[in-house]
Amino acid sequence: MRYFLRLSYDGSAYHGWQRQPNAMSVQQVIEESLQTVLRRPVAITGAGRTDTGVNARVMYAHFDVESPISDRSRLLTSLNRLCGRSVSIHDILDVRDDAHARFDASLRSYKYFVINQESPFNNRFSWYCPAMLDITMMNKACEILCATSDFTSFAKLHSDAKTNICNVSEASWTPYRYNTGERGWVFTISADRFLRNMVRAIVGTLVEVGRGKLDINGFIRVIEQKDRCAAGTSMPASPLFLWDVKYPEDIFIK
Repeated sequence: MRYFLRLSYDGSAYHGWQRQPNAMSVQQVIEESLQTVLRRPVAITGAGRTDTGVNARVMYAHFDVESPISDRSRLLTSLNRLCGRSVSIHDILDVRDDAHARFDASLRSYKYFVINQESPFNNRFSWYCPAMLDITMMNKACEILCATSDFTSFAKLHSDAKTNICNVSEASWTPYRYNTGERGWVFTISADRFLRNMVRAIVGTLVEVGRGKLDINGFIRVIEQKDRCAAGTSMPASPLFLWDVKYPEDIFIK
């Protein structure tokens, strides 16, 4: 039987989602916790592969077991105790036996947080930028992203991706106010798939637009060059969150 886990994590202590030979990953923590509780090796497959230091407000992963889980509440409690405070398992969901956490995902959304004031409470999960950014121009550049299909200029070099084609359905900067009162901006981007390091490279290039170092025509040229060296710097990982993942309703068993 196949189940989906709905979870979230603070990625600052991990070398990304995917298992690494010599570094701790979120996938490894969950797999080892499942093995301890279920008393057998359990492999999980995530909806995506977040990079080192990137967080997830919502992540899904699937795993298989030979027989139905009889006490989900107890399993959730055990998993959360074993995973530690940086990983939270929120739910165990019934899905079709052929449901796939990665390949069945129809939409993924990321958010990147920028703060305009130094804050001891929010600096950990936001990028501090005291300079004024031209958000209007940055949003004009975002419109170009939604009309782009080839994101080679924002893809990590020498990755194993078979294609750099992505369908971006949303990209925008909006004002954001933190619970402690500080103000800033949040960048939201949604697509059917993302390339490694893609969002952080896009944010870095949009910041160059916001600082006046790159105009709209220059932004278009960056995309047309299909060269990662033409785009902006890769931004810090900690302000980036995998915010949501969407699936067709028919893969879930009600």
